[in-house]
Amino acid sequence: MLGTFAVVLQNHPTSVPDGRTMASAAVEEPATCVAATMTSQHHTSSLCHHRRISGAPGQHVGSLVHVMWILMMGFTPETWASSETQPHSIKIEGDITLGGLFPVHSRGPAGVPCGEIKKEKGIHRMEAMLYALDQINSDPDLLPNITLGARILDTCSRDTYALEQSLTFVQALIQKDNSDVRCSNGEPPIIPKPERVVGVIGASASSVSIMVANVLRLFAIPQISYASTAPELSDNNRYDFFSRVVPPDSFQAQAMVDIVKAMGWNYVSTLASEGNYGESGVDAFIQISREAGGLCIAQSIKIPREPRPGEFDKIIKRLMETSNARGVIIFANEDDINWGAKNSPILNLEDVAEGAVTILPKRASIEGEERISRDSVYEQEGKVQFVIDAVYAMAHALHSMHIDLCPGSMGVCDKMDPVDGRMLLSYIRAVNFNGSAGTGVMFNENGDAPGRYDIFQYQLSNTTNPGYKIIGQWTNHLRLNAEDMQWSAGDKLVPDSVCSFPCESGERKRMVKGVPCCWHCELCDGYQYLLDEFNCDMCPFDMRPTPNRTGCRPTPIIKLEWSSPWAIIPVFLAVLGILATSGVIITFIRFNDTPIVRASGRELSYVLLTGIFLIYLITFLMIAEPSTVVCAFRRLFLGLGMCISYSAMLTKTNRIYRIFEQGKKSVTPPKFISPTSQLIITFILISVQLLGIFIWFGVVPPHTNVDFDELRPPNPEYARGILKCDMSDLSLIGCLSYSMVLMVTCTVYAIKSRGVPETFNEAKPIGFTMYTTCIIWLAFVPIFFGTSQSTEKMFIQTTTLTVSMSLSATVSLGMLYIPKVYVIIFHPEQNVQKRKRSFKAVVQAATVSTHLSQKSSEKHNGETKVEPDRSQ
Repeated sequence: MLGTFAVVLQNHPTSVPDGRTMASAAVEEPATCVAATMTSQHHTSSLCHHRRISGAPGQHVGSLVHVMWILMMGFTPETWASSETQPHSIKIEGDITLGGLFPVHSRGPAGVPCGEIKKEKGIHRMEAMLYALDQINSDPDLLPNITLGARILDTCSRDTYALEQSLTFVQALIQKDNSDVRCSNGEPPIIPKPERVVGVIGASASSVSIMVANVLRLFAIPQISYASTAPELSDNNRYDFFSRVVPPDSFQAQAMVDIVKAMGWNYVSTLASEGNYGESGVDAFIQISREAGGLCIAQSIKIPREPRPGEFDKIIKRLMETSNARGVIIFANEDDINWGAKNSPILNLEDVAEGAVTILPKRASIEGEERISRDSVYEQEGKVQFVIDAVYAMAHALHSMHIDLCPGSMGVCDKMDPVDGRMLLSYIRAVNFNGSAGTGVMFNENGDAPGRYDIFQYQLSNTTNPGYKIIGQWTNHLRLNAEDMQWSAGDKLVPDSVCSFPCESGERKRMVKGVPCCWHCELCDGYQYLLDEFNCDMCPFDMRPTPNRTGCRPTPIIKLEWSSPWAIIPVFLAVLGILATSGVIITFIRFNDTPIVRASGRELSYVLLTGIFLIYLITFLMIAEPSTVVCAFRRLFLGLGMCISYSAMLTKTNRIYRIFEQGKKSVTPPKFISPTSQLIITFILISVQLLGIFIWFGVVPPHTNVDFDELRPPNPEYARGILKCDMSDLSLIGCLSYSMVLMVTCTVYAIKSRGVPETFNEAKPIGFTMYTTCIIWLAFVPIFFGTSQSTEKMFIQTTTLTVSMSLSATVSLGMLYIPKVYVIIFHPEQNVQKRKRSFKAVVQAATVSTHLSQKSSEKHNGETKVEPDRSQ
């Protein structure tokens, strides 16, 4: 036999098997029922012909006339029984009657409850119920000797209209008082008893199921939906008689959250149809995303129940306002945005739909429903499987109930007439069988089916068969084949849907208040590193951040290298000075007994040359790599060389000054002018420096340290630790201060001895030496301290100090000894003994020199004074 069909004819009458004509208006009203009877071997059936009451009898009203001609598999019409008129309804007689709710028509325009016929979601699903009833009634093992009938109503996709229709299911349970009703002849009317509906299959939309469930629960009528997925219906306290063979949207929402996270999205918008299904679905998605964390909602937009023209354009513009939220989560009913895996909603819009990810309860096409050629464009509606499973769930519950209540009884026994709704509900919740697609049908304590979903993506490019492709599944957890996904133009890269992109390395997140998925990225600057996702912290003083600022690394430690330009110049001067000093010392030793060497004061000259040598030598200690030994020698020799030199020169100038001052007063020589006395005085002066150094050694033992503060510029890449001795700028100056005192004192004595004859020892050369040395060290002070803020402070100060010391040593060497060496080597004829003069002659020479100096000064001032001749 052929399967179940719905044939729709328009604008012309239809001939039925008995040769008569029947028609049905699109929107039917209570009408008379014309019945005809035919004979058959097995079955009886009825087909109501509805006709408007208004208008002439037999007149066809309306431009669009719909006629339904139902041919049941294995069923030949036998009896066209009369029945009560029901608008938009189908009735099939049976021992037990099931109700059915299907959106055969869409919502009508304003003021009209019903619109156009919905061939897929209406007719296909309704026929699936009829097919299931036919299969059950022909199954000898399921409800044997019991025929299931049906009362199927049209909801017109509107909850309020469905509520009115569903009152049909409870008519038999409402007691009516007809005692006052009489026919025109005075006899009581014959009122047919309405059929008793034991359970309802439906509805489709969640809003419709919710509205109907509130009525059915009052009369203890179980309800099994094949498509309603609103999470609200899982509330077993409010919808205790409601069950469903599809998983609730809370499972679907969980699956969608898992998909969103798998694609790396954290910022999406939601779009929901106004009503229970859409709003509950979005609420479940938002709730689950909050619990999971890391997912934020950019916008939540609703589609009005009655969208006005241009409403969808406004919605699209609103979605574009948050351009970063490229992912849109849609919970919309079939009249707004029905998608799933259907081609009709995207007809001629395939390029726009490319890449869309859709999710549907796991399903399969039912092979036995239709016999259609292979080339047909027919596409089985997605909920057909679930309609059949819902009918079978009700049948299995009735079968189990019959076994328990009517053991061995053929047909419906008294205990099941009428069927107790609450008892039937308990049997419904206990069913467990393989459904039409081979998957298990069962219910949890809330009447929900387990969550099983197929995940599709609409793919257009790089495929031989454009269309929906399964890319994953969800059964309590996600299995997503990311390699099978592709997006616009076949791109394999998942598009971004994030509020803020991940911060670069070394950047911390500064969160936007109230939006946990949005942040601003701020670089950890200076010497900070990224402590965690939201905080920066300073590196330890001896470290600097890594280039990506994810941690800290040791700061490089440097020292003054021998190859550095800052070292080459001082070393070059020091080497020349050491060679020159060594040459002078060798010459003096070689010509130790010559008049020039003796006249220069051999003992103090060797001491002074030793000091000059040490001054040059300190350059190498200042450039050498700091260590405890090097630091100790730096302390010792830094001021010692200058101290030795200036102590010797101070002793010499002091001796000359005392000789001439004593000569003015007396012809007796002053004390302590012998070479031995001069050495003792010199060593006493030197010992003061040594004593201070050794006290320093005892208080603060020499050691090295690494200065990380000196070379710490704003850019940490240039930060360096400087290995140095434990000598601050202040301690360095302190080490030289005693030598500076000796130098200043020597300069004072040189000034006082400026009147000494040029031929008298070294008074004048020492004076010029000290003047030049003072100039050198006066220039040293601003250079040394003026570079304290420079990034190359250590190098500049070390070079300045060593060069200044070498220059002062060179001045002393050049002024005092180079002329003598020149005479000794190149003019030996001048290196002869001169006539010795007594101390008295020396005093007289000094006196004459003083007088001449005074006269010269007076003449220079324009004055003339006649002195008496004291020689007479």
